[in-house]
Amino acid sequence: MLESIHAENVLFIDIETVPIEPGYTMLPERMKKLWEKKAERLRNNEDETAETLYPRAGIYSEFGKIICISAGMFRQGEFRIKSYSGHDEKVLLTEFADLLNRHFSKPEHLLCAHNGREFDYPYIARRMMINGIHIPSILDNSGKKPWEINLLDTMDLWKFGDFKNYTSLELLAAIFDIPTPKDDIDGSMVAGVYWEEKNLPRIVEYCSKDVLTIAQLFRRFRYEPLLSPEQVKIIP
Repeated sequence: MLESIHAENVLFIDIETVPIEPGYTMLPERMKKLWEKKAERLRNNEDETAETLYPRAGIYSEFGKIICISAGMFRQGEFRIKSYSGHDEKVLLTEFADLLNRHFSKPEHLLCAHNGREFDYPYIARRMMINGIHIPSILDNSGKKPWEINLLDTMDLWKFGDFKNYTSLELLAAIFDIPTPKDDIDGSMVAGVYWEEKNLPRIVEYCSKDVLTIAQLFRRFRYEPLLSPEQVKIIP
């Protein structure tokens, strides 16, 4: 199946998210109470509280926000990566929606992410809705038949129907001899780098590395050689 896909029809994406506020105490009172209810279900021991669990809030679209979306595509023998990032989530989501509406809106177009079905795709769609942005057709699964959903997931492709299995992008990169995208930070560090270090460019670089790794994995799944550094171009 993968061999029949024209690579230029695929947009490879990854997102980075953080809690919507730097700390639990800064949440509006209404959201603070709702996070307390959420945290109660997340607790694994008596020492954990709503405040100590708050750094995990970024993985939930109701309590987090997107600070970066990196997108990569094959064009003319190159793999081009552009990142949409910033402190204003609505602005970056609007720019990303414009990319999808203008260049990835045909039936043959596909998105590809790692664990995208469980995380990236629904997170983006929910945050677009929260920000009053119309969800591009490629992301909107409402009323679509399974074969009309154009969302690839490299983790699903690796499962081969094994629904109990979770395999990280870092592990797949290792077994397929792809350079690791986690040579600086990993997902657990993003909130700290954003809110404490205030180093968004570092997060953007990390996100773009993940996108390149997803594309390299896609090529491995198609029995194709890896991209060389000379073939990768970062678009400002």
